[in-house]
Amino acid sequence: MLKRLFGPWFVFAGIMHFVKPRWYERIMPPWVPAHREMVVASGIAEIAGGLATMHPATRRAGSALSIATLLAVFPANVHMALEAEEFDDIPGGEAALWARLPLQALFIAWAYAAGEWDGER
Repeated sequence: MLKRLFGPWFVFAGIMHFVKPRWYERIMPPWVPAHREMVVASGIAEIAGGLATMHPATRRAGSALSIATLLAVFPANVHMALEAEEFDDIPGGEAALWARLPLQALFIAWAYAAGEWDGER
């Protein structure tokens, strides 16, 4: 099922924070302090949330952590869309950066589904 793929996908996304930290630092709004530390924290949160959604005992907690993480990193997505000229190397350009914003809602819905909040276990 698609909801079972959320955990591995989010773990991969979190690992990428450690593989390409400068890329994640670059997309952070200037008003956010401690860029490196925030990249590390968000990477850890993504890995932890993804792993937690993979086990029935922690699935809902992992889902909640993942949703909170997606909401916390949303300002970086907004920053990229508003400052598109700084991110001209992104495939699809400005249109893709704006299209990413509503996609975050789909990722949140996916994280919610992974938590099996509807009582399914």
